Amino acid sequence: MAEFTYEIVEELGVLSETAKGWTKELNMVSWNGREAKYDIREWAPGHEKMGKGVTLSGDEAAELKRLLELYSNGSIVLTVHPSSTQGGERDMIESVAMGTLEMALISTGPVPNFFPDFAVLDLPYLFPNAELAYKVLDGEVGTSLLNQMPARGIIGLGFWENGFRHVTNSAREIRTPADLRGLKIRTMENDIHMETYKHYGASPTPMAMGEVFMALQQKTVDGQENPAINILTSRLNEVQGFMSLTGNFYSPSLLLFSKSVYDRMTREQQDILVRAATEAKNWERNYSQSSTADAIAKIKASGTTVTEVNLQEWISFSQAVYTNPAVTPKINQDLLQKIRAVR
Repeated sequence: MAEFTYEIVEELGVLSETAKGWTKELNMVSWNGREAKYDIREWAPGHEKMGKGVTLSGDEAAELKRLLELYSNGSIVLTVHPSSTQGGERDMIESVAMGTLEMALISTGPVPNFFPDFAVLDLPYLFPNAELAYKVLDGEVGTSLLNQMPARGIIGLGFWENGFRHVTNSAREIRTPADLRGLKIRTMENDIHMETYKHYGASPTPMAMGEVFMALQQKTVDGQENPAINILTSRLNEVQGFMSLTGNFYSPSLLLFSKSVYDRMTREQQDILVRAATEAKNWERNYSQSSTADAIAKIKASGTTVTEVNLQEWISFSQAVYTNPAVTPKINQDLLQKIRAVR
């Protein structure tokens, strides 16, 4: 079995790996408080071969690191070290598919641009709670979606969690969908999310997450929507006076791994990776659920007005999105029916 051992040099932010005579050096190049990205360069003796990278979130990476080291008896070691952020999720998907990025944990927002059937997960108020979402994503529907990815050079290691998304803005308190009328709201690069906010009367503006804080600070956009933990860790509450607990989209995360890298691993390494990723997913979901209420409380304590809305009003108003002519062609109706059948 080849050993993959990473050692960190804190001052330099460098990790080194030796396996089968090859040497890899990981240079951490980005960090946004939860997410680290590494640049990996690989050499045979005297010859540079390729560049790669790993993008993971801090808390999730810590648990994945622990499990990988435990199950490999220390022969696989993952180390996370912070810096500044760069690179959008669309870029990460493309890089994982090409093998220039080994691993990435991303939201599902931009995924339908590469795998159209994933769009069904983006419908508003599709899941009434996280427990039902887990049943769907860990069951037949989720498996069928992940099985589409290897053909494009990606191994989907499971659906992790971002959480239910809530809208914030700097202009006014939002209680009803009509209150969003005229506001410019940052969304993910996701057609269904954008059509939903158009239905609310807002002006949706797709934007990479790394650009959002400055856009809000400079009032390029009025608001944005994200799970509470993301709002807090990205400090968006510092530039947003109002937050409404709309929960209009359940947002999973996807742990992606490069198929070209996976195929070069031994079967034992692959099994360890899958086992660790699955257990880390379950840990991350529990962490997300237990941390959300605390995040909302901290946002409120920071001075942001947090508003509870009439969810039934929002759910009823949002049903028109399901029959929107700009949305229905994007939805695999068979998958939608299977989701609705899960109880």
